[in-house]
Amino acid sequence: MIATETATDSETAERRILIADDQKDVLDALQLLLKAHGYVLETVSTPADLLAALAERQFDLLLMDLNYARDTTSGREGLDVLGHLKEMPDAPPVVAMTGWATVGLAVAAMQYGVSDFVEKPWSNSRLVEILEKQIALGRERRESRRRANQERQAREEAIHHLQEQEREIAEAKAIQEKLLPRETPQLAGYEIASSWQSAGAVGGDYFDVLPLGEDTLGLCIADVAGKGIPAALLMSNLQAAVRGLSSPSLTPEVLCARLNSLVWKNTHTDRFVTLFYAQLDGPARLLRYANAGHNAPFVVHPDGTHERLRDGGGVLGVFGEQSYELGSVRLSPGDRVVLFTDGVTEASDASGEEFGEARLLSLLERSRALPAGAIQEKIIGAISEFSGGHRTDDATLLVLAVGE
Repeated sequence: MIATETATDSETAERRILIADDQKDVLDALQLLLKAHGYVLETVSTPADLLAALAERQFDLLLMDLNYARDTTSGREGLDVLGHLKEMPDAPPVVAMTGWATVGLAVAAMQYGVSDFVEKPWSNSRLVEILEKQIALGRERRESRRRANQERQAREEAIHHLQEQEREIAEAKAIQEKLLPRETPQLAGYEIASSWQSAGAVGGDYFDVLPLGEDTLGLCIADVAGKGIPAALLMSNLQAAVRGLSSPSLTPEVLCARLNSLVWKNTHTDRFVTLFYAQLDGPARLLRYANAGHNAPFVVHPDGTHERLRDGGGVLGVFGEQSYELGSVRLSPGDRVVLFTDGVTEASDASGEEFGEARLLSLLERSRALPAGAIQEKIIGAISEFSGGHRTDDATLLVLAVGE
């Protein structure tokens, strides 16, 4: 197999021709003629040597006799060689010569891929004209093949890269889904429902429900700035940090301050995290929390009034040191607490209008008597209908219903 090479200045200057003929006087005459025209020549006298030369070196053209046995005029040996050349992916153009030209032999030679035909004795000017034309055409074809090979290789590399990306993203999604709670822990007297929907294969939203004792739960929801694998990696690190730090003795505002320091040390300035973390004291019906720049959760009361859980501080990761305020809310029977990420309220319809907090609150007011799971399903159904099923951001929900 002959390797395809890019045309260079030296290749343009050197026009390499392989001449195959079993008559020395013919070879000598062709060498004398063609060297005077600046061709670089190599000669062989047998079909075997011809094929060996083509296998080892690249030529711009093959000028070959069709007859090598003195007792035949059939051109059979030459046609056999041409049959081998057809199997070569980068064989040079072939100009055939014979002293016994016939129409039938010429047609057969052309069918085997011969580019042109010269009868002995030849016209010097006509022969040089044919060689110049075929060398130019051959180089054009070789350059076309080279470009086609480059394009094919580029396509194959792009497809391979895309397949690798898809495989990595699928693996990342599987890992991310395993990191989220498979079953939502429950607490006597309460119902908790959750939903996590990624806009892409992987996302930056995170939620968790953490048992902190027999009567206490930790509730967490967060949104990492950005999308894709970088956001998912930061989310997984955040989850590990939350689970490692959460304890009944570590209050929400202190946990947020420590998380902020960790995120700031381990991310670039263009990455930040919004987070809401709360501790639910079941028997006391007390929810203590800290909001680190996150969408303020709703607490909807049975009479239709509501409040927002805003106390806390700034987003995580922008400044190395931040302090957070501790907030608290006393829950009553029938209250509904809804934690959400901005993918819920920023879901857009075809005109670009966002679902918004006003629609969410109106839905919560109408659904406030329903169980947590039913409220979660209504919210997901409403934003899906509003956006036509098209999501541009991750959407995560955590709904807490206080028993009667």
